Amino acid sequence: MVTLSYAHGVSGTALLGDTIGADLDRTVRAHGEREALVDHVSGRRWTYAQFALDVAQLAAALLGDGVAKGDRVGIWAVNCPEWVMVQYATARIGAVLVNINPAYRVHELGYVLKQAGVSVLFASLSHKSSDYRAMVEQVRGDCPALRRTVFIGDEGWDVLMASGAGLDRGELAAREAELSCDDAVNIQYTSGTTGFPKGATLSHHNVLNNGYFVGELLAYTPADRICVPVPFYHCFGMVMANLAATSHGACIVIPAASFDPEATLRAVQAERCTSLYGVPTMFIAELNLPGFAAYDLSSLRTGIMAGSPCPAEVMKRVVAEMHMAEVSICYGMTETSPVSTQTRTDDDLERRTGTVGRVMPHVEVKVVDPVSGVTVPRGEPGELRTRGYSVMLGYWDDPERSAEAIDAGRWMHTGDLAVMREDGYVEIVGRIKDMIIRGGENVYPREIEEFLYGHPKISDVQVVGVPDERYGEEILACVIPRDPADPPTLDELAAYCRDRLAHYKIPRHLRILSAFPMTVSGKVRKVELREAYGA
Repeated sequence: MVTLSYAHGVSGTALLGDTIGADLDRTVRAHGEREALVDHVSGRRWTYAQFALDVAQLAAALLGDGVAKGDRVGIWAVNCPEWVMVQYATARIGAVLVNINPAYRVHELGYVLKQAGVSVLFASLSHKSSDYRAMVEQVRGDCPALRRTVFIGDEGWDVLMASGAGLDRGELAAREAELSCDDAVNIQYTSGTTGFPKGATLSHHNVLNNGYFVGELLAYTPADRICVPVPFYHCFGMVMANLAATSHGACIVIPAASFDPEATLRAVQAERCTSLYGVPTMFIAELNLPGFAAYDLSSLRTGIMAGSPCPAEVMKRVVAEMHMAEVSICYGMTETSPVSTQTRTDDDLERRTGTVGRVMPHVEVKVVDPVSGVTVPRGEPGELRTRGYSVMLGYWDDPERSAEAIDAGRWMHTGDLAVMREDGYVEIVGRIKDMIIRGGENVYPREIEEFLYGHPKISDVQVVGVPDERYGEEILACVIPRDPADPPTLDELAAYCRDRLAHYKIPRHLRILSAFPMTVSGKVRKVELREAYGA
């Protein structure tokens, strides 16, 4: 009998029906004296009781400033304790937090502020070469809803916090009593490859439960300390880290304002972190540090690797040399809060590198023919779709694109090509738009990339299709060499592939690069590789 590519996450653990604020209260009552938040660079620390007091003070200040339920509050900042406070304070008053990528330039900033109708903006003073104060002034005239900007690290933050100190907490309690777990709490702008980004709108129920069940599958307890070098402005940081931590009484450790491999390992060692997050390129950077072996990482047991496939050799080193025997692979998208599938702590190396795990608790996934929508048999490729509590409310103020992404059955169309194995584990074989059709043959870049990772001269590789007059598309391998002075040649690649890959899968073009263009979530922007080298 044919088994269809459908699975749902049966669980004996119920979904949480709370708002984020109510869930934080529960944790504070149980674990008030435990550490909640540590900023390793500055040395600042908060217990859960202290963190809750600061969050309540900021929430009261925002109420006093006139922030109403449903108002959009933006945050345009690097990782810092204030980011986390704003996340929880806005949730407590029913405001909708709008995450803004710190790398955004003036044009992108103006679009998001205007499209979301942001009334209050929290911002860093600067980031790398960006002067945030000057950039906000440039867009202020085009953003009529924006009435106040608070710069973190400036006296404006202190003034706002001070204003909340003497306010009656009864108003805050009254506001919280009006809130539902199904209310919107967050807007995250997806990094679209064409046109303007879309604002995925997420509820308390979406993100709180996703963070909670990610933590459940990592076996988090109040004893865990999570090193978070991934950005808070993406679901990886604010959901998979922050909400996973606070829903389990664990501690959030901020190693630096933005990713720094040395700062990350220093924080793990100094704070005795038990969990470490990152995309594969982050783990590669940490493992390749000249002084890597000198760091004491023995406290680590778990963590998350997500954003792109993990090469088997990298996973072996993470488990063996970083002591992360229970490291987990997660797959998802912003629109699904974000995780839909996850490996389990006892999965073997093959499942952690060859798959993105199996369906999350209380979530459904299926693989369908992308044209007909019919569920395909297990083992056959198709589009991965997902349904359940985690699917977003929709794109902010964009019903047309919301309807394109979520069908009448409430299935989210991921756009990812996947294969569901007989055991229910899911392999991502590429994006529908990334699939290469060479002379009528469907070629999945992931298969070729995994094979080429084994080449001794290759540190990282991405495979894309480029136009070809004879075959329609031809295969281009973009390679980061292990030794820039001795990169592989096209002939060497062809010889390596010969007799082990079908002839039509062998790359006909090669580009040697020092880095790949990346999205905010750590995924390689293949569209840029095609545009740059496909002419």
